[in-house]
Amino acid sequence: MSTSRTPISACIIAKDEADRIDRCLASVAWCDEIVVLDSGSRDDTVERCRRAGARVVETDWPGWVKQKQRAAEAASHDWVFSLDADERVDDELRDALLRVRDSGALAGDDAPAAYAVRRRVWFLGRWIKHGGWYPEWRSRLFDRRRAHWAGVDPHDRVEADGRVERIPVGHLEHYTFRSFDDYGAKMNRFSTVAAEAKKERGRVASWWDLVMRPGFRFFRMYVLRRGFLDGRAGYILARLASTSVFLKYAKLWDLHQQQRPGPDEDA
Repeated sequence: MSTSRTPISACIIAKDEADRIDRCLASVAWCDEIVVLDSGSRDDTVERCRRAGARVVETDWPGWVKQKQRAAEAASHDWVFSLDADERVDDELRDALLRVRDSGALAGDDAPAAYAVRRRVWFLGRWIKHGGWYPEWRSRLFDRRRAHWAGVDPHDRVEADGRVERIPVGHLEHYTFRSFDDYGAKMNRFSTVAAEAKKERGRVASWWDLVMRPGFRFFRMYVLRRGFLDGRAGYILARLASTSVFLKYAKLWDLHQQQRPGPDEDA
Protein backbone atom coordinates (compact mmCIF):
# COMPACT_ATOMS: atom_id res chain seq x y z
CA MET A 1 0.00 0.00 0.00
CA SER A 2 1.43 3.38 -0.97
CA THR A 3 1.82 6.13 1.57
CA SER A 4 1.50 9.86 1.19
CA ARG A 5 4.77 11.63 1.91
CA THR A 6 4.08 14.99 3.56
CA PRO A 7 6.66 17.76 2.97
CA ILE A 8 8.18 19.55 5.97
CA SER A 9 9.60 23.07 6.21
CA ALA A 10 12.36 23.78 8.73
CA CYS A 11 11.86 27.18 10.38
CA ILE A 12 14.70 29.00 12.14
CA ILE A 13 14.96 32.46 13.69
CA ALA A 14 18.39 34.05 13.83
CA LYS A 15 20.47 37.13 14.48
CA ASP A 16 24.29 37.22 14.50
CA GLU A 17 24.60 33.42 14.59
CA ALA A 18 27.44 32.96 12.09
CA ASP A 19 29.49 30.92 14.56
CA ARG A 20 26.85 28.22 14.98
CA ILE A 21 24.25 28.47 12.21
CA ASP A 22 26.10 26.04 9.90
CA ARG A 23 25.59 22.97 12.09
CA CYS A 24 21.98 23.97 12.71
CA LEU A 25 21.30 24.18 8.96
CA ALA A 26 23.16 20.95 8.21
CA SER A 27 21.05 19.09 10.77
CA VAL A 28 17.82 19.93 8.91
CA ALA A 29 19.12 19.46 5.36
CA TRP A 30 16.68 16.52 5.12
CA CYS A 31 13.71 18.92 5.26
CA ASP A 32 11.95 19.86 2.03
CA GLU A 33 12.56 23.55 2.71
CA ILE A 34 14.55 25.68 5.15
CA VAL A 35 13.22 29.13 6.04
CA VAL A 36 15.30 31.52 8.14
CA LEU A 37 13.90 34.73 9.61
CA ASP A 38 16.83 37.06 10.25
CA SER A 39 16.27 40.13 12.41
CA GLY A 40 19.23 42.29 11.43
CA SER A 41 22.40 40.22 11.57
CA ARG A 42 25.61 42.23 11.29
CA ASP A 43 27.81 39.21 10.64
CA ASP A 44 27.56 36.78 7.71
CA THR A 45 24.63 34.78 9.07
CA VAL A 46 22.44 35.65 6.07
CA GLU A 47 25.14 34.71 3.55
CA ARG A 48 25.79 31.38 5.29
CA CYS A 49 22.09 30.55 5.26
CA ARG A 50 21.74 31.33 1.57
CA ARG A 51 24.82 29.27 0.72
CA ALA A 52 23.18 26.35 2.50
CA GLY A 53 20.10 26.71 0.29
CA ALA A 54 17.85 28.33 2.87
CA ARG A 55 15.27 30.96 1.98
CA VAL A 56 16.04 34.02 4.10
CA VAL A 57 13.41 36.54 5.14
CA GLU A 58 14.92 39.70 6.62
CA THR A 59 12.62 41.35 9.12
CA ASP A 60 12.41 43.28 12.39
CA TRP A 61 12.27 41.79 15.88
CA PRO A 62 8.79 41.66 17.47
CA GLY A 63 9.73 39.18 20.20
CA TRP A 64 10.30 35.43 20.40
CA VAL A 65 6.70 34.24 20.17
CA LYS A 66 5.69 36.50 17.28
CA GLN A 67 8.92 35.87 15.37
CA LYS A 68 8.58 32.10 15.56
CA GLN A 69 4.97 32.37 14.46
CA ARG A 70 6.06 34.57 11.55
CA ALA A 71 8.56 31.91 10.53
CA ALA A 72 5.88 29.21 10.57
CA GLU A 73 3.58 31.39 8.48
CA ALA A 74 6.38 32.11 5.98
CA ALA A 75 6.89 28.40 5.26
CA SER A 76 5.68 26.89 2.00
CA HIS A 77 4.38 23.74 3.72
CA ASP A 78 1.84 23.28 6.51
CA TRP A 79 3.99 20.88 8.52
CA VAL A 80 6.92 22.76 10.04
CA PHE A 81 9.86 21.78 12.19
CA SER A 82 11.00 24.71 14.31
CA LEU A 83 14.40 25.08 15.91
CA ASP A 84 16.69 27.82 17.16
CA ALA A 85 20.07 28.71 15.70
CA ASP A 86 21.84 27.26 18.75
CA GLU A 87 20.13 23.88 18.30
CA ARG A 88 20.70 20.94 16.00
CA VAL A 89 18.96 17.65 15.25
CA ASP A 90 21.10 14.60 16.04
CA ASP A 91 21.23 11.61 13.69
CA GLU A 92 18.81 9.45 15.68
CA LEU A 93 16.17 12.15 15.80
CA ARG A 94 16.68 12.93 12.11
CA ASP A 95 16.05 9.28 11.20
CA ALA A 96 12.96 9.15 13.42
CA LEU A 97 11.55 12.31 11.87
CA LEU A 98 12.19 10.95 8.39
CA ARG A 99 10.32 7.76 9.28
CA VAL A 100 7.37 9.84 10.48
CA ARG A 101 7.42 11.95 7.32
CA ASP A 102 7.80 9.10 4.87
CA SER A 103 5.31 6.77 6.55
CA GLY A 104 2.30 8.93 5.79
CA ALA A 105 1.65 9.57 9.50
CA LEU A 106 1.36 13.32 8.86
CA ALA A 107 -1.42 12.91 6.32
CA GLY A 108 -5.06 12.20 6.98
CA ASP A 109 -7.68 13.28 9.46
CA ASP A 110 -6.23 11.13 12.26
CA ALA A 111 -2.76 12.73 12.13
CA PRO A 112 -1.48 14.32 15.36
CA ALA A 113 -1.44 18.10 15.56
CA ALA A 114 2.18 18.04 16.76
CA TYR A 115 5.11 15.88 17.75
CA ALA A 116 7.27 16.53 20.80
CA VAL A 117 10.99 15.75 20.83
CA ARG A 118 13.52 15.50 23.63
CA ARG A 119 15.83 18.49 23.97
CA ARG A 120 19.26 17.91 25.48
CA VAL A 121 21.00 20.95 26.97
CA TRP A 122 24.78 21.32 26.83
CA PHE A 123 26.48 23.72 29.25
CA LEU A 124 30.25 24.22 29.71
CA GLY A 125 30.78 21.28 27.38
CA ARG A 126 28.65 18.93 29.47
CA TRP A 127 25.26 17.33 28.91
CA ILE A 128 23.08 18.58 31.77
CA LYS A 129 21.11 15.52 32.93
CA HIS A 130 19.71 16.83 36.20
CA GLY A 131 18.38 20.01 37.82
CA GLY A 132 15.10 19.68 35.94
CA TRP A 133 16.80 20.09 32.57
CA TYR A 134 16.32 16.55 31.25
CA PRO A 135 14.26 15.12 29.73
CA GLU A 136 12.90 18.37 28.31
CA TRP A 137 10.06 17.64 25.90
CA ARG A 138 9.37 20.32 23.30
CA SER A 139 6.72 20.30 20.57
CA ARG A 140 8.71 21.25 17.47
CA LEU A 141 7.16 19.35 14.55
CA PHE A 142 3.61 20.59 14.06
CA ASP A 143 0.81 21.28 11.61
CA ARG A 144 0.52 25.07 11.53
CA ARG A 145 -3.19 24.76 10.70
CA ARG A 146 -3.79 23.12 14.09
CA ALA A 147 -0.97 24.50 16.22
CA HIS A 148 0.70 27.85 16.80
CA TRP A 149 3.35 29.56 18.87
CA ALA A 150 2.13 30.91 22.20
CA GLY A 151 3.51 31.84 25.63
CA VAL A 152 4.91 35.02 27.15
CA ASP A 153 8.31 36.27 25.99
CA PRO A 154 10.94 35.04 26.43
CA HIS A 155 9.25 31.70 27.25
CA ASP A 156 7.65 30.45 24.06
CA ARG A 157 5.80 27.20 23.47
CA VAL A 158 3.77 25.47 20.77
CA GLU A 159 0.08 25.27 21.60
CA ALA A 160 -1.69 22.48 19.72
CA ASP A 161 -5.38 22.06 18.99
CA GLY A 162 -5.26 18.29 18.88
CA ARG A 163 -3.18 15.28 19.85
CA VAL A 164 0.55 15.64 20.57
CA GLU A 165 2.69 12.52 20.18
CA ARG A 166 6.20 12.02 21.50
CA ILE A 167 9.22 10.83 19.54
CA PRO A 168 11.16 8.86 22.19
CA VAL A 169 14.45 8.46 20.30
CA GLY A 170 17.17 10.95 19.46
CA HIS A 171 17.64 14.48 20.70
CA LEU A 172 17.40 18.09 19.73
CA GLU A 173 20.81 19.27 20.93
CA HIS A 174 20.78 22.72 22.56
CA TYR A 175 24.15 24.48 22.84
CA THR A 176 23.07 27.34 25.05
CA PHE A 177 26.56 28.44 26.18
CA ARG A 178 29.06 30.45 24.13
CA SER A 179 30.88 32.28 26.93
CA PHE A 180 30.06 33.79 30.31
CA ASP A 181 29.90 37.23 28.70
CA ASP A 182 27.36 36.00 26.15
CA TYR A 183 25.36 34.04 28.74
CA GLY A 184 25.31 37.05 31.06
CA ALA A 185 24.06 39.30 28.25
CA LYS A 186 21.32 36.78 27.41
CA MET A 187 20.34 36.49 31.07
CA ASN A 188 20.17 40.28 31.36
CA ARG A 189 18.02 40.56 28.23
CA PHE A 190 15.68 37.73 29.22
CA SER A 191 15.17 39.07 32.75
CA THR A 192 14.29 42.50 31.38
CA VAL A 193 11.70 41.08 28.99
CA ALA A 194 10.24 38.85 31.72
CA ALA A 195 10.00 41.76 34.18
CA GLU A 196 8.24 43.94 31.63
CA ALA A 197 5.77 41.14 30.86
CA LYS A 198 4.97 40.71 34.56
CA LYS A 199 4.45 44.45 34.96
CA GLU A 200 2.02 44.49 32.02
CA ARG A 201 0.00 41.80 33.80
CA GLY A 202 -0.15 43.94 36.95
CA ARG A 203 2.42 41.94 38.95
CA VAL A 204 4.49 43.67 41.63
CA ALA A 205 7.68 42.44 43.32
CA SER A 206 7.40 41.60 47.02
CA TRP A 207 10.16 41.07 49.55
CA TRP A 208 9.43 37.35 49.23
CA ASP A 209 10.16 37.54 45.51
CA LEU A 210 13.45 39.36 46.05
CA VAL A 211 14.74 37.47 49.08
CA MET A 212 13.29 33.97 48.92
CA ARG A 213 12.58 33.09 45.29
CA PRO A 214 16.23 33.19 44.09
CA GLY A 215 17.37 30.95 46.94
CA PHE A 216 14.52 28.52 46.40
CA ARG A 217 15.31 28.30 42.69
CA PHE A 218 18.88 27.29 43.55
CA PHE A 219 17.72 24.79 46.20
CA ARG A 220 15.19 23.23 43.85
CA MET A 221 17.62 22.86 40.93
CA TYR A 222 20.74 21.89 42.86
CA VAL A 223 19.31 19.81 45.71
CA LEU A 224 15.73 18.67 45.03
CA ARG A 225 16.37 17.96 41.35
CA ARG A 226 19.93 16.74 41.99
CA GLY A 227 21.81 19.30 39.95
CA PHE A 228 24.85 18.44 42.09
CA LEU A 229 25.22 15.25 40.04
CA ASP A 230 26.26 17.41 37.08
CA GLY A 231 29.39 18.55 38.91
CA ARG A 232 30.71 22.08 38.64
CA ALA A 233 28.56 22.76 35.59
CA GLY A 234 25.44 21.86 37.58
CA TYR A 235 26.45 24.17 40.43
CA ILE A 236 27.24 27.09 38.13
CA LEU A 237 24.00 26.64 36.19
CA ALA A 238 21.94 26.59 39.40
CA ARG A 239 23.66 29.76 40.64
CA LEU A 240 23.05 31.50 37.32
CA ALA A 241 19.39 30.45 37.38
CA SER A 242 18.95 31.90 40.87
CA THR A 243 20.65 35.12 39.76
CA SER A 244 18.30 35.35 36.79
CA VAL A 245 15.30 35.06 39.13
CA PHE A 246 16.70 37.83 41.34
CA LEU A 247 17.32 40.10 38.35
CA LYS A 248 13.79 39.54 37.05
CA TYR A 249 12.13 40.61 40.30
CA ALA A 250 14.62 43.40 41.02
CA LYS A 251 13.86 44.85 37.59
CA LEU A 252 10.13 44.45 38.19
CA TRP A 253 10.50 46.38 41.47
CA ASP A 254 12.49 49.08 39.65
CA LEU A 255 9.88 49.42 36.90
CA HIS A 256 7.26 50.27 39.53
CA GLN A 257 9.67 52.60 41.34
CA GLN A 258 10.18 54.57 38.14
CA GLN A 259 6.47 55.37 38.08
CA ARG A 260 6.51 56.95 41.52
CA PRO A 261 6.71 60.75 41.76
CA GLY A 262 10.21 62.12 42.27
CA PRO A 263 11.17 64.49 45.11
CA ASP A 264 10.43 67.52 42.93
CA GLU A 265 7.10 66.20 41.66
CA ASP A 266 3.68 66.53 43.20
CA ALA A 267 2.74 63.46 45.16
